[in-house]
Amino acid sequence: MVAFLFRRLLSSLLVLFFAVSLTFLLTRSLPGGPFDREKTSSAQVKEALEKQYKLDGSLWQQYTAYLRDLARLDLRVSFKYRDWSVAEILAQKMPTSIKLGGVAFVIASVLGVFIGSLAAMRRDTAVDWTAMFGAIVAISIPSFITGPFLVAVFALWLGWLPVGGWGSVQHLILPACCLAAPYVAYVARLMRNSLLDVLKSDFLRTARAKGLTESQALARHAMKVAILPVVTYLGPLAAHLLTGSMIVESVFNISGAGSIFVNAIQNRDAFLLCGAVVIYCTLLIVFNLIVDLLYSVLDKRIQLHG
Repeated sequence: MVAFLFRRLLSSLLVLFFAVSLTFLLTRSLPGGPFDREKTSSAQVKEALEKQYKLDGSLWQQYTAYLRDLARLDLRVSFKYRDWSVAEILAQKMPTSIKLGGVAFVIASVLGVFIGSLAAMRRDTAVDWTAMFGAIVAISIPSFITGPFLVAVFALWLGWLPVGGWGSVQHLILPACCLAAPYVAYVARLMRNSLLDVLKSDFLRTARAKGLTESQALARHAMKVAILPVVTYLGPLAAHLLTGSMIVESVFNISGAGSIFVNAIQNRDAFLLCGAVVIYCTLLIVFNLIVDLLYSVLDKRIQLHG
């Protein structure tokens, strides 16, 4: 286990290094600069700003200087929001997106596993057909249509929930359901197909032959194996949901981290974009590690080696 964790730590650092390096170099190589839109963009002002932000050297010098600061956990200051450091911007935006994404993740995983399992156990019945038809609909309809539809029905027509904004638990329900909807469908389809394959396996027939009831065989053996592909999918999904959704946050007027990537690219804000990439890659690495550890818990045949 120690050797495995050490190897994963080294590979994680390499992933972060290459992701940040690629992001920084590509952003700084784009035509134009972060200060080209300045109203007082004289040569002297632009030169002073570049020196202030350590962009006055060659691309290689800028890159190495940034890596040195990053090694000290200094994400620097945003080009666009100059009174704010990148760490302060992320600290302000991320908690909202983490809370929204966390609730959406729970909805997607729990509801998706339940619907997929129910559809597999009721294969070729009305329950199965209804569940899979609903999954196709949820996948096909984009969030910018699902969101306004939920607002129109549950906020404007029925008046049960607020239209948008952020504050109470009620403000969380509609955006979380909108964000989770397509992923409930993905998880349900994945769980259904995986469980159908397991139900045909020899070890489950052996379990039934030993006297276990259908529910006991499912609970003790089938579900642990069938859920492995779902767990694989849930790792990257968690990182994706926790870093925000620009569309959902825009529809429900939520100030989260979803727009950071797009705005940073538009503003040529390399430091803010790299900071967001660091957060996303870190979450992705952590959740993939959790997935690997869960493998060994759910299936004793899987061993973690260094």
